[in-house]
Amino acid sequence: MSFIVVRGGKPLEGKVRISGAKNAALAILPATIVVRGEVKVANAPRVADVETMVNLLAELGAEARREEDGTVVLSTDGLNTYEAPYEYVSRMRASIYVLGPLLARFGRAKVALPGGCAFGPRPINFHIYALQSMGAKVWVEHGYVMAEAPQGLRGTTIAFERKSVGATIHTMITAILAEGETTIENAAIEPEVVDVAHFLRRCGARIEGEGTDRVVVEGRGRDGFLKACSHYAVIPDRIETATFLIAGLITRGRVEIEGALPEHLTAVLNKLREAGAKMEVNEDRIVVLPSGRLQGRDVETAPYPGFPTDVQPMYMALMSVAKGVSVIREGIYPDRFKHAYELMRLGASIDVGDGYAVVKGVNRLTGAPVMGTDLRGTAALVLAGLVAEGETAVGGYSHLARGYENFIGKMRGLGAQISLKNSL
Repeated sequence: MSFIVVRGGKPLEGKVRISGAKNAALAILPATIVVRGEVKVANAPRVADVETMVNLLAELGAEARREEDGTVVLSTDGLNTYEAPYEYVSRMRASIYVLGPLLARFGRAKVALPGGCAFGPRPINFHIYALQSMGAKVWVEHGYVMAEAPQGLRGTTIAFERKSVGATIHTMITAILAEGETTIENAAIEPEVVDVAHFLRRCGARIEGEGTDRVVVEGRGRDGFLKACSHYAVIPDRIETATFLIAGLITRGRVEIEGALPEHLTAVLNKLREAGAKMEVNEDRIVVLPSGRLQGRDVETAPYPGFPTDVQPMYMALMSVAKGVSVIREGIYPDRFKHAYELMRLGASIDVGDGYAVVKGVNRLTGAPVMGTDLRGTAALVLAGLVAEGETAVGGYSHLARGYENFIGKMRGLGAQISLKNSL
């Protein structure tokens, strides 16, 4: 197992450029299954999940390559199978995105049950419900999701019980090759959903309402493939932006974050300002200014435009060294608190309840070996290590590599004393 070793106590200082949004890229790449021709996707981050998706599409018969500037070039014209094997699918949840497009294209699909971060219940029920609503027969057998629609899919109204980013995106892509109009009610409104809709529209799709809770997709029928757009750039990653924002604040440094979209982080920026953070914010740049010790502030995660669940672990690390007490309520994944127990190993004072945690700010953290168990939890432990006295060794680098491009290099560029070791 690889460990991220951090020596804390040094304020970060410098500039960092934000990569493309992992969660948008992971949806745009499989969306090319409903597109004919060569697509160039720029700003797709070089992270493990994105590379796995590219390799999965290649396994299905797509032509895929990376250009020198990082652009992913894809053509799915030569797709020759409707089966997505366990070898790739087990590594990431986003692999479910190939299910609907393969079904719409081939009339059947076989996709291994997806893997990814292991925290809380994250069912694919909504994905299955959407496909069934469009006329597919869907069942789970021997660890695979099986789907059939030999006569093709038909447009319909799909009303989700609760907002789901993945199910909204999946349905939107699949509906392109359905017959007739599909209306998605209670759709997720996250920026990543909007980005996928913009990509599909650039390729000729007729979609209305993205960014609202009602999205309408005009289906083109089984053979109604979109035409490739020559170039599409993925939006900046708002969670990576928040990570470096909090890294600057927790170390009381000065960090210039470039290539960001602050409008996607309004809830986070407002909460940090409430806690006393000093920042300069403009259209595509955030400057974190030395802010001293922040004040504890309560937060509850919620769907966009609320406070993102993916920022909660990093915010907890920040609150662990803030003044006073803060209550963190998890409104998306009530069990997403494994990182809290590891933060306690560094000296944090945290009481975990049912769907919430009470964080009592301490004056200092001290370095220790800790274990990351998911992507954002691992990032939170690294941020805590940046401010802890002495050396902190964070296990679980593979989690971090799934979602952050050149994380260690970017941290070093800000002056962090951080390295990767294969063993302790």
